[in-house]
Amino acid sequence: MRNPALDAWGDYGRDDPYPLFAQVQANGPVHEVTLADGHRAWLIVRHEEAKAALSHVGLSKDMHAALARDGAVVAEGLPGPAFARHMLSVDPPDHTRLRRLTSAAFSRPRIAALRPRVQAIAGRLLDDLQARGDTVVDLVTGFAFPLPFTVISELLGVPEPDRDHLGNWFTTLLAPSAPEPPAEAVAASANIVRYLTELLATKRATPGEDLVTDLVRAADQDGTLTEQEMLSTIFQLVVAGHDTTTSLIGNGTVALLLHPEQREALVADPALVPHAIEEILRWDAPVPHSTFRYTTQDVALGGTVIPAFAQVIISLAAANRDPARYASPQTLDVTRADTSHLSFGHGIHHCLGARLARLEGVTALTTLHGRFPAMRLAVPRSALRWDHGDGLVLRGLTELPVILGPQGEPPPRP
Repeated sequence: MRNPALDAWGDYGRDDPYPLFAQVQANGPVHEVTLADGHRAWLIVRHEEAKAALSHVGLSKDMHAALARDGAVVAEGLPGPAFARHMLSVDPPDHTRLRRLTSAAFSRPRIAALRPRVQAIAGRLLDDLQARGDTVVDLVTGFAFPLPFTVISELLGVPEPDRDHLGNWFTTLLAPSAPEPPAEAVAASANIVRYLTELLATKRATPGEDLVTDLVRAADQDGTLTEQEMLSTIFQLVVAGHDTTTSLIGNGTVALLLHPEQREALVADPALVPHAIEEILRWDAPVPHSTFRYTTQDVALGGTVIPAFAQVIISLAAANRDPARYASPQTLDVTRADTSHLSFGHGIHHCLGARLARLEGVTALTTLHGRFPAMRLAVPRSALRWDHGDGLVLRGLTELPVILGPQGEPPPRP
C-alpha cells in the first residue's frame, strides 16, 4: 500500500524522520510524491539511484528555465527568483563560471589558514557561555549558530556591527512556514535584500580584502557577473555558509551525548574527531534532501521512468542509511571504516564549502566536548525539536539546552 506520507512529503515529523525514510526506502528507490506545499515531485531514496541522480545529465538545476516553462513546477520562495541566479540554481556553463569565481576562497590552503581564527571564535563563544554562569545554556544560539555565521560574515566582509541584525533576519527568513510566509518572514526578506544591495555598493566604493569585494571586482573589470548574480551568490553563500554547519554542530552534539561511550573516546583522543564528523554527517545529514532539480528529458532510475519537466528531490538522509550500501546503517559508529556519504552531494554540484564545514565541525566538537567532558542534555531527547528550516532542504534544532558541567582539562591541539 502507498505510504500516506508520500502525499504530503515534508509534513512528516521532523524530530526523527528516519523510521519513515526506511519504510519508504524499503518500498522502492523512486516514488511519485506531493510535497507539503502542494507541488508534485519525484522522490529518490536509495543510495545507488541518489548518487546517479546527483550527476545525471538529464537533471537540470536551472530554476529560471523551469519557472519559465511551468510556474507550477516549484515554489519560488523568498526572496524570490531574482535571488536564484547562484551556482546551485544554474547549469553549465553559468555554473562553471559562478563556481570558479568563488572557489579560491574555499581552496584547501585558504581553509587551512582559517583554522586559528575558527579556533579563536569557538573559544571566545564558550568563554561567553561559561561567564554567564547559567545552569542551562542553549548551544544553538550561544555556539552552533554564531560560530559559522561569524566565519562566513568575515569571509564576505560583513562589518561586525551589522551581523546581529543580519543573523536575526536570516533566522526569521529560514523558519518554517506554510502555506504562505508570515509577515515577519516577508519583512526579513526585504531587509536582507536591502542590506545585501547596500553591501555591494559599499564594497564598490570602499573595497576590502573579502569575497564580496572579489565579486564586485569581477563584475566591474570584465563583466563576468551581473548584479543579480552577485546578490544571489552572496545570499546563497550566507545561507549555505552557516545554516547547514549550525545543524552539523547541533546534530553532532546530540548524537555524541546520546552515545556516551563514543563521546568519551573522542574526548580522550581528539584526533578521532575528523573521522567521527564523517559518520555524523552520514547518520544525521544537515541537508536531508538536495536542492531543486527537474528533468529535461525522460530519466530512468531504479526501474522507474521519471517524465520530462518534473521536479526531482533526492533524499540524501535516506540514501546515507541505505542497508544496501552500509552495514547496520541505523547505527552511529564513529569508528566505522567506510566514511563515505552523500551529505555534501556528488558531481559538479558537490558542496563548495565542504572543507570549511568540516573545519568548523571538527573545531566545534573538539573544543566543546573536550572543554566540558561532563556536559549533558538538560532535557530528554524526546523534548528536542528540529523545527528550524523547511524540513526538506534545511532541518535543524530550534534550541539545544545542555548543562555544561565543570570545565575539564583543555584537550590537546589536533
